[in-house]
Amino acid sequence: MSQVEKKAGLLRRTSSSKKPLKEKVVLMYDEIFAKEDPAKNNPRFWDELFLMKVNLEYLESKLESVDGEEVQRIQDNINSLFHHCVQALAEEHQIKVVNALQTLCALFRGVHQKNKSASGFDIINMLMGFDKAEQRMKDLMERLDGLVCGDGSESLKSLCLKLLLCLVTVTDNISQNTILEYVMINSIFEAILQILSDVSSRGQHGYDAVVLLALLVNYRKYESVNPYIVKLSIVDDEPTLDGMGMVVHQALTEYNRQYKDKEEENQGGFFSTLTSMVGNMFIADADEKLSVQTNEAILLALYEAVHLNRNFITVLAQSHPEIDIAVTPVTPTPTTPTTPLGTTPPSLDMMNNPELPLDPNLQTSNLLITFLKYASIVMQDTKDEHRLNSARLCLIILTCIAEDQYADAFLHDDNMNFRVNLHRMPMRHRKKAVDKNIPSRPLVCAVLDLMVEFIVTHMMKDFPMDLYLRCVQIIHKLLCYQKKCRIRLHYTWRELWSALINLLKFLLSNETTLLSKHNIFHLALLVVNLFNMFITYGDTFLPTSNSYDELYYEIVRMHQVFDNLYCMVLRVSTNTGQWKEAASKVTHALVNVRAIINHFNPKIESYAAVNHISQLSEEQVLEVVRSNYDTLTLKLQDGLDQFERYSEQPKEAAFFKELVRSISLNVRKNVSLNTLSQDVLLKEFSTIS
Repeated sequence: MSQVEKKAGLLRRTSSSKKPLKEKVVLMYDEIFAKEDPAKNNPRFWDELFLMKVNLEYLESKLESVDGEEVQRIQDNINSLFHHCVQALAEEHQIKVVNALQTLCALFRGVHQKNKSASGFDIINMLMGFDKAEQRMKDLMERLDGLVCGDGSESLKSLCLKLLLCLVTVTDNISQNTILEYVMINSIFEAILQILSDVSSRGQHGYDAVVLLALLVNYRKYESVNPYIVKLSIVDDEPTLDGMGMVVHQALTEYNRQYKDKEEENQGGFFSTLTSMVGNMFIADADEKLSVQTNEAILLALYEAVHLNRNFITVLAQSHPEIDIAVTPVTPTPTTPTTPLGTTPPSLDMMNNPELPLDPNLQTSNLLITFLKYASIVMQDTKDEHRLNSARLCLIILTCIAEDQYADAFLHDDNMNFRVNLHRMPMRHRKKAVDKNIPSRPLVCAVLDLMVEFIVTHMMKDFPMDLYLRCVQIIHKLLCYQKKCRIRLHYTWRELWSALINLLKFLLSNETTLLSKHNIFHLALLVVNLFNMFITYGDTFLPTSNSYDELYYEIVRMHQVFDNLYCMVLRVSTNTGQWKEAASKVTHALVNVRAIINHFNPKIESYAAVNHISQLSEEQVLEVVRSNYDTLTLKLQDGLDQFERYSEQPKEAAFFKELVRSISLNVRKNVSLNTLSQDVLLKEFSTIS
């Protein structure tokens, strides 16, 4: 049987000479695609149409097959179909409403698919008629709003959200979807908030609502005033913000759990040894799907909330019991399509249960901890483009958090200690950390651990310069807050210093290769200025005077790296070339580091000679450092505690444009309405007369 016959709704073939019989709904579609008004000979045509089970595939293919001249010929009928679909949404007969929603989706998709090169105005004209478009879309949005906010069926609400997701994602570039102008004018923002603020509806529709909001916020966000941006930025209703945070938290928790299960699955026995030898090739696809299909959309929603709404920052720190949601049986709603692993919205039943018993021994968690764990997974492998985008977005979110005074306050709060088990990349030269040994500390320690982990594990030929710059800038912003508020954080600073020195060493070793692609001097300058922050202001924020001594010890111990860096930047800055000015800045920034090395090295050598010791212990070197501070002269460097605040436009605009395109394609693929169990839907409404 050919595809064409299948699409035509073939019932049976009695003999080779007779044409195949078509199902009634297909015959009715054919009437719409004829020139005559289908209601001319049958006044009940539209009533009957919406009682028929929709044949999405046939309707879409029919729309895609019409050429330019035919469009003109049947435009009135298409306009009429659209109009009657919108009218049917007000019907009490819910089967009609279901069929109208699915027909609308086929209309939006089919017309866009056929007219990819056509202007948005032509598409609007073909669907609704340009003169009536404003009223048609007003009616449509009002009826969808009423269905989503009403007391009707949950399946119907789900279908409304899926239609909206379908409408928002019909074009690859969301900003070229002219129909969304009407979605801006007839806002459904309040309907989305109502879903998020209600425990029951959030559990069933929260995921779709959050993704829809994230996409709508990105419609022409740099070109005109987007009402969804304005409204999201001023939301201050606690249940609504908590609801949004809960949806994001649960989606990321689900991802983290699935990743952990995969990891444990691949850690036992001969098979695991074999797979790790060949780079875990058997689980690469599953991991990629998890990252690509679900979490970029959820991450974008988290970013928009953190970036646009200062009130959302409080949600990040909202504590609740840490629950392994694996024990919750997930019962998908009838309208959930079959999607790859990790792409279905997680069940929120456990988190939504107000009667949940609290175990005093249970580790508490919050959205920020879950996000840090998620970031530690996606930042491990940045070779794949989707992982790279996810890692970049994680760092952008952390940048916004590090700049926020309230966020910094709870990150550094000594009364809010958590045990955060970050995922660490397996490396030959270090042992796997044991979860139970992780101390309970302020959350800023976990952020710093994540930055150190990234710095240590990504020194490779295909160097992710952009991610390194963001990492170092996040560390700098946190240090600026600590200096400003004189917070003495008990952290293993030596690990950070060691990571930064090794990074400089890597830049030096790969100077030629890296310079062909990157300005390594900018990164080197940021790293050197982190050391300058510690040297100049360390006495105000390092936990003890001993920590300050250890800083000098590390600089002196690794003096060769700083000496080599100075020689390299001096060589480049004295020659004419494109890097002359950039290298010159690093030369000036090294003045205090070199003063420390040149001051203490002779003292240490003298101490060793006088005491006839060939190799000094760490304690002996520290003793020399402590007794020779008085004669050390350092220069006061300006602007070390200043930083440029994050701004999305213009620097990040291209990144977000491509990210939203990628998310839009994925949402379109996964919100395929012909995967909906329409039989289940119709069965649910079969008792309704």
